Amino acid sequence: MSPYPIKNIIQEVEEIIAFVEGQEKEKMDLIDQVQLHYRESARNLIHYMALRSFDLRGLQEKLSHLGISAIAHCEAYVLANLYNILKLLYLLDGRSADSLEELSNVKTGYYESRMALENHTNSLFGVSQDNKARIMVTMPSAAATDYKLIRDLLKAGMNIARINTSHDRSADWKKMSDIIKKAEEATGRSCIIYMDLSGPKLRTQVRETPLSKKELKKLFKNKKKKDKGKKKNKRKKGGILVSKGDLLKVVRAGVETINPLDVPKPFVGVISTTLPEIFDNIKVGNQIFFDDGKIGGLIREVDEREMVVEITQAEIGGSRLMNEKGINLPDTVLTLPSLTDADYGHLPFASKYADIIGYSFVRKQEDVEELQTEMKRLGRLDIGIVLKIETKESFENLPDLLLTAMRSPKVGVMIARGDLAVEIGFERTAEVQEEILWICEAAHVPGIWATQVLEKLAKKGLASRAEITDASMSSRAECVMLNKGPYVVDAVSTLNDILQRMAYHQCKRKGNLRPLSVARKFINDGIKKKKGKKVKLEV
Repeated sequence: MSPYPIKNIIQEVEEIIAFVEGQEKEKMDLIDQVQLHYRESARNLIHYMALRSFDLRGLQEKLSHLGISAIAHCEAYVLANLYNILKLLYLLDGRSADSLEELSNVKTGYYESRMALENHTNSLFGVSQDNKARIMVTMPSAAATDYKLIRDLLKAGMNIARINTSHDRSADWKKMSDIIKKAEEATGRSCIIYMDLSGPKLRTQVRETPLSKKELKKLFKNKKKKDKGKKKNKRKKGGILVSKGDLLKVVRAGVETINPLDVPKPFVGVISTTLPEIFDNIKVGNQIFFDDGKIGGLIREVDEREMVVEITQAEIGGSRLMNEKGINLPDTVLTLPSLTDADYGHLPFASKYADIIGYSFVRKQEDVEELQTEMKRLGRLDIGIVLKIETKESFENLPDLLLTAMRSPKVGVMIARGDLAVEIGFERTAEVQEEILWICEAAHVPGIWATQVLEKLAKKGLASRAEITDASMSSRAECVMLNKGPYVVDAVSTLNDILQRMAYHQCKRKGNLRPLSVARKFINDGIKKKKGKKVKLEV
């Protein structure tokens, strides 16, 4: 006998359905604004956000006890799934479920949701021949002249070539595009061109002035005095060596000349930043991270000209802060535009040569609208838009970002795990990337699993065990991105093999229940021992 009264469970599910349907009615204005082929997807996204506003752990426990567990995998077809659960509960309670057919006006069920995601993925990334996740590869500078590299990448399994506008110039991007087209014809394999806009990337500016003989003599004249000599030696290898507890001064660009030999006490160094506007938003107590989170600190003082950072995170023995390293401000709401002047300058080229535009550091609905307005001006609303989720703000605004982006014909999402991990905290990365995948599936929008996938293999030629596991997990996204490296062709080949294998075993989070060779061996061995012969199992 069930410890959970079915009538109480029915009431709980009915209340959830009423709330989910109520949210759809309240947000019909948002649904009506998206492209026609995204209407049901937008409706389901709103259903999913409404559903996940509940704590469902208790209900899931009750349903699992009754053998009804589908609520755990209902991202893509929320309302249809809830009504199916209710029908089963009615039958268990001895009621007729026929009346629910009239109550439910659900168009998107399991198969419709799978087809919607597949269609949206094919529209953005091109049609896949083997039903696996696509492979995106970041183009190195050599791709502008190395035809063999591009050809080998295509043969190894590359489907999308990523051109980062933060590097090289438009003439180089044009050469890359031409070589990609040439390699497509030679190999018979298609390749989508994806161009990343730089966005307002915040970086360090560390003064690296060449030292004269006189300055070198001054720098090391007190070698015998260990403490003083050690402090002076902090610039020996370039950059600034910072340790936990040190104070670092960050000044607004142009405020003062930074002399690496004349650092005021008690600071270990003075730097400026590429975006002086941040001083208008930073507050005392905000966190600040440098170099992909390798160095962390807290803002102790700030005004319109400079700030004082206390280093709270660094390697034992110190971490070296170099020039042109990224800066993250997870606690600070920045008023910077997501499209910079450089981005506006690059968009005409991208509109001519790219199939997809990657939108870096997009944070709010207005940012998406700004890009859509510019693409309309350029006459290229047909180009795909990928929202790069790399800040805490963009993650928190993801549903609104998606509903706005779905006014465009082709939409995707990149889980930019590098900056995102720094923004939300490394310990939350796994949790948040899962949530992004769920939300994307609810919107029937393809996701890109990015940052450090098989990085050791691409750069050093040998993958770690953790990298292989990460690569296998990436198969739940519709695309996986690899960064450049001398062994990137090997990395593409390895990733292609992993994704093909995983495609047999799972679709998103759902297992395909392919027969396991270990299970067949176990059964066959048992039959062989019992009957003295091996029986081949047919499926």
